[in-house]
Amino acid sequence: MQRTLLLAKIHNCTLTDANLEYLGSISIDRALLDAAGILAYEQVQVVNKTNGNRLMTYAIEAPAHSGIIELNGAAARLGMKGDALIIMTYGQLNEQELETHAPTVVFVDGGNRPIEIRHGNELQFDPVLASTEKL
Repeated sequence: MQRTLLLAKIHNCTLTDANLEYLGSISIDRALLDAAGILAYEQVQVVNKTNGNRLMTYAIEAPAHSGIIELNGAAARLGMKGDALIIMTYGQLNEQELETHAPTVVFVDGGNRPIEIRHGNELQFDPVLASTEKL
């Protein structure tokens, strides 16, 4: 049996733009993709904390260290510049893989720069990070 589990998450990033004329997807700063272990063209779920919208699309690379998080194509209608987002990937794991699986969570600052990366059992509630979240 396989189960679907969280593989990676970019937590509380800020949408920097929405481009309706682009072909589709979400552009994500290459440094964030690398930190989270998300591949270009990998399926991602995007959760908009500001308006409650959720969507599935695929990630494309924006220049590293640019801070760019941009919804493209039809997805651009589901967010506005300044919205707080959570971007997640999931994977199918078998029973053996479950034993050692540890999702990666990347926490970012207001400029979408990584400030902390956590893995697996390090994902406990942290009141300091929670108090700095953007609403």
